[in-house]
This record gives sequence, C-alpha cells and structure tokens, in this order.
Amino acid sequence: MEGTPVTVASVSEVGPDTVALELETPEDFDAQPGQFVLLRATPDDEMISRHYTLSSPSVAETFELTVGIDPDGDLSPWLAELEGGETVAIEGPFGRSTYDGDDDVVAVAGGPGVGAAVAIAEAAHEADHDAVVIYQDDEPAHEARLEALADAGTPVTLLDEDADAELADAIVTHREDGQLYAFGFDDFVTFVADTIERDGGDPGEALIENFG
Repeated sequence: MEGTPVTVASVSEVGPDTVALELETPEDFDAQPGQFVLLRATPDDEMISRHYTLSSPSVAETFELTVGIDPDGDLSPWLAELEGGETVAIEGPFGRSTYDGDDDVVAVAGGPGVGAAVAIAEAAHEADHDAVVIYQDDEPAHEARLEALADAGTPVTLLDEDADAELADAIVTHREDGQLYAFGFDDFVTFVADTIERDGGDPGEALIENFG
C-alpha cells in the first residue's frame, strides 16, 4: 500500500452519517489544524484514496479525520464500520489554510467543513486566543464539541442550509474578529468570498479551502 501505514485507534459517530476516524500519529507527522491528508485503503482488495481534512486541534499522539458517509460510496461506509486496530495509509499533510496558534480566528464551515472549523477554534482556545464558529448544515455534526466551545465563551452560530441571509449577516458581523477561515464545497466558499467582498473586505485575505 502506498503512503505511510497508520493504525486506526477508534471510530465514533459524531453526527448524522458522520464519523470521526482517530488514527495513531506516525513518526515525523507534523500537521496543523486546517490541513488535510490523502487516505488510502483497500476495501474488497481494491485500492481507493480520498482526501480528508484534520478535525483535531493537535496531532501529538493521535489525530482525527471527520468522514461524511455516502451510503453509495466505495470508501466511507467501509471506514465507518472499522472497529480499531486496522491499518490504512496516509500521505501529507497538505494545504496552506493552517492555524499556528498566533491569532484570533473566525472559522466558517459548510457541511463537511465543520471538522476543520472546530479544530481551529479549539486550537485557538488552547492558545488563549478568541474564536468564532459559523456553521451551516441542516444536520450538524460535532455538536458536543460545538457546545463545549460555546460553554467556554466562543460565539457559535448554527444555521440551516437555506439560511443564506443569516449566514451573510454572521460573516459581516464577525469577519473582522480574527483571521477568517472558510471550509466547504465550492458554492459555499464562493458565497463566503462574495459576502466578504460585498461588505468591502478583501476575500484574498481569508484562508479558504474549497472541497470541490
């Protein structure tokens, strides 16, 4: 199997059709919140690879990937059924939308982008910086971690998928409260960038990860 072999430590449900895959951190793996890896596995003896963004604030002993389950997919249902102890392979980390602990943050997420947003907000909190989370999804994941962030004083805004006006209002309200990150599919991150521009900001200053 190509890539670096890693052991699956655990798999846990974190939302509707969503699991958190916890992997043992291999030697010399140095990643920051916001980055992603290429994961390779061989369900049914066929090599399949997918990109997944880190959803843990650190990678000291283990690190987490949030996996949305497509019932018709060829990899995510298999990952969701793992029990721990299995081996997959990773390449990376990749990506430049990273958080190094130096700034306040505004993490804006659509759908599967929540893993990265939560990780960045938690990392900011651990570094004694302020964070804001804005998350749009009809079936939110990582609600326990979002509640913990809110209890710790982080403003958390949860929005339905059709609440675009409210999403724009939240971005405008908070976009200058810290370094803005946005994670999600193309339509979502394009909406975030357009909102910033309409409000007189520079979307080029935001760190945006487009999931395609």
